[in-house]
Amino acid sequence: MYARNHRDLGTPAAPAIRPTPDPTGAEVNVTLEIDQRPITVPQGTSIMRAAALAGQPIPKLCATDTLDAFGSCRLCLVEIDGRRGFPASCTTPVAEGIKVRTQTDQLHQLRRNVLELYISDHPLDCVSCPANGHCELQDVAQQLGVTETRYGLNGQNHLSAAKDESNVYFTFDPSMCIVCSRCVRACDEVQGTFALTIEGRGFGSKVAASQSEPLMDSECVSCGACVEACPTVALTEKSLIQIGPPTETVTTTCAYCGVGCSFNAEVKGGREVVRMAPNRDGHANHGHACVKGRFAFGYATHPDRITTPLVRRRITDPWEEVTWDDAIGHVAAEFRRIQAKYGRDSIGGIPSSRCTNEEAFLVQKLVRAAFGNNNVDTCARVCHSPTGYGLKQTIGESAGTQAFDSVMKADVIVIVGANPTDGHPVFASQLKRRLRQGAQLVVIDPREIALVRTPHIEAAAHLQVRPGTNVALFNALAHVIVTEGLTKEDYVFERCDADAYRKWKTFVAEARNSPEATASETGVSPELVRRAARVYATARNAAIYYGLGVTEHSQGSTMVMCIAQLAMATGNLGREGVGVNPLRGQNNVQGSCDMGSFPHEFSGYRHVSDPGVRALFEQEWGVRLESEPGLRLPNMFEAALDGSFKGIYIQGEDPAQSDPDTQHITAALASMECVVVQDLFLSETAKYAHVFLPGSSFLEKDGTFTNAERRISPVRKVMAPRAGLQDWEVTVRLANALGYPMHYRHPSEIMDEIARLTPTFHGVSYQKLNRLGSIQWPCNDAAPEGTPTMHVGTFVRGKGKFFVTEYVPTTERATRKYPLLLTTGRILTQYNVGAQTRRTRNVAWRSEDTLEIHPHDAEVRGVKDGDWVGITSRSGDIVLHAEVTERVRPGVVYTTFHFAESGANVVTTENSDWATNCPEYKVTAVEVVRVNQPSAWQKRHHDFTDQQLELLKHRRRPTHA
Repeated sequence: MYARNHRDLGTPAAPAIRPTPDPTGAEVNVTLEIDQRPITVPQGTSIMRAAALAGQPIPKLCATDTLDAFGSCRLCLVEIDGRRGFPASCTTPVAEGIKVRTQTDQLHQLRRNVLELYISDHPLDCVSCPANGHCELQDVAQQLGVTETRYGLNGQNHLSAAKDESNVYFTFDPSMCIVCSRCVRACDEVQGTFALTIEGRGFGSKVAASQSEPLMDSECVSCGACVEACPTVALTEKSLIQIGPPTETVTTTCAYCGVGCSFNAEVKGGREVVRMAPNRDGHANHGHACVKGRFAFGYATHPDRITTPLVRRRITDPWEEVTWDDAIGHVAAEFRRIQAKYGRDSIGGIPSSRCTNEEAFLVQKLVRAAFGNNNVDTCARVCHSPTGYGLKQTIGESAGTQAFDSVMKADVIVIVGANPTDGHPVFASQLKRRLRQGAQLVVIDPREIALVRTPHIEAAAHLQVRPGTNVALFNALAHVIVTEGLTKEDYVFERCDADAYRKWKTFVAEARNSPEATASETGVSPELVRRAARVYATARNAAIYYGLGVTEHSQGSTMVMCIAQLAMATGNLGREGVGVNPLRGQNNVQGSCDMGSFPHEFSGYRHVSDPGVRALFEQEWGVRLESEPGLRLPNMFEAALDGSFKGIYIQGEDPAQSDPDTQHITAALASMECVVVQDLFLSETAKYAHVFLPGSSFLEKDGTFTNAERRISPVRKVMAPRAGLQDWEVTVRLANALGYPMHYRHPSEIMDEIARLTPTFHGVSYQKLNRLGSIQWPCNDAAPEGTPTMHVGTFVRGKGKFFVTEYVPTTERATRKYPLLLTTGRILTQYNVGAQTRRTRNVAWRSEDTLEIHPHDAEVRGVKDGDWVGITSRSGDIVLHAEVTERVRPGVVYTTFHFAESGANVVTTENSDWATNCPEYKVTAVEVVRVNQPSAWQKRHHDFTDQQLELLKHRRRPTHA
């Protein structure tokens, strides 16, 4: 069922056709008559779409503008002068000068007859139907004046077909199905899963999932594309059935991964979200979604939400409910007390990558202007900080180079250390579409991710690299490209530092960097390395997409430089279809970095030591600012254990679960005197808090998010904040309580300040966002409507810079005591630390973290699928259920960190990237043994959690006279 406010034009827009090879030339247009009215449309447009654009929509059921024309329903017939018969308008393209009639008596009778056949096998209970008033079949019946059928309802039919209620979010009612194939085509064309089919023939035709399985047991990934495409109520959201039809729509942006999908939140009564309908005008998602964004929004109204400020003296004390004024006043007094006793640098703050740009900007401003130090850091420290460093050094900007749509012009796509189908599923669907069109794929990952082999797709090469050896592998790839003469010398010498390039070229050409010499280290066959290098370097357009499997290593920054240098050496930067593209993990981790959330940088990635930049901020903020970088996140925890860091303001982050070496983090939190957590739920970190400030979900606030392609998108308030305040308002109150004035009335005013202070945002405003829908920075006088592709013609830093990238093996290596290497990642249905998705029905797919282990490693340890296994490292030990699979290579095990009780980060270590301190989550030496009970840490965690939940349950509430 399409969104309430969507105008469906029937078929997709035609690809641009130009009379010359010049891609900037004018499109070829065609003029025709439709019902005696002339209209001009691009060549290749269907008659159906042209008629809709002319304001004369043609009845249809099997057609929709998100799917290729199919021509099966026979309702969209038209007459064309000089042609015989009644062609389907959806599959018939326009032609110069033709005269089309869409409304004649004969067409009307043909359509009525076809429709009567449909409704003879369809329940006629529109009044009680949840889609009443928003059903395409009902709309067409009204358009044609059909209220009954001459064929009767007593013949053979499907009205008693059993419903499939297995999926937790939507239902399939075969009695309502008209077998238009839109759901099947959406699964194929939009999502690319191929989970649905039309089974049988003629009257026996029906929609089936996989091998006639229940939807929940099939290959269906619950993206909802089939639900979106269904023209009846055969496939519909259970929330629509339970709550009833929505009454209003608010367009906003998803708060899950870094794709940044645009949604129309459909609301009933201004307070209850009925469903999230993907916005077909969304520039990042084009009307598609995944199971999280489309369905998993129930956490926003979950009973676990804490909506009243809480205060306590010690973490063993019961909480006390207080007013906002009392809570803010208490925090301000405590922070002033701590600074007076321990010094100005004894407190700091962490803005959230799940909150808006405006909220992140205010937190770093609070720290710098009100706290008086630079002790601010963001969760990007533990994920993509090497991206910022590596790309800044080589090409001059700390962000990806392309728009997502650029992938549709790539001839070769390289995926490194990422799993897009699970981590960035909507982009993965677009990527798969390009692969089905013929682009080649190279995957570099220790695991066999789904893209290696999926319907109609098989990777040209899968380099199953040993964890920790990425740099050695990329030096080997570069060796092949250089020694076989595959570099683009003209491009390099025009756009890059020639001396630096020659040094790099000499280095990678050394025999020690050859695929043969590095094979024992990387575990990848030399033949495979050479094949992958040639595929990438000889492509017309080759694009690299990478994830945390690149950055979360001791040489994460070096590896990012390796990637950028490979792209420069082969001329794969500065146009569509190429580029270096980090797949950011959280909805606003890019924006959090852009806003100056690192201790050494103001917004726009400008160093705090730059006197000119600092003067700009001092003038705007009216306060003297520190010139020395503050503490990074790991340094804050170290200082806490040393006794010099005593207070912290954490907005929407959960380092007690997400950061490495959990026991180290929780010890640091326990040693502080005032831990302030602003969140939706009692997170793992909040269990160590002295003050809890209720947060607001993305549905309860205004602002913007910036996705992985630098796209700034509006976040709009759908319902009132359940705790009374949006997150930015809490920060404003805290600043004022500390004596630093902030007087914003709306987030648009914060964005205006960001634009004044940040060169890449100079042209950004809410007015422009409302007009354009979204904007990719840089947006300034040189690019007033944004920049989809960066580094066109020249690099941001001027000349691209090459560096010698010597491979330095990680100290975290397999040993006799710890012979396996643990690496980590995420799964489709859960997100980050699980605070959101664990409080939705997504737990129906996965309700615990498991350990993937290769059959050989399992066999020698006597481990069978489903067994409890203990995972021990030098940091700690946990117990998980084993999943025996060949997805991982021998010697490597894999898990996720979505469930707090699993404690995945109990076993990860303090190892980190040499340049940025990004933790080395992807390489931990472990041993795995079969066990029969939880670990000691898990037992302690269980008891501690029970204690904290009891303290929350029995919190003291104020008495009212």
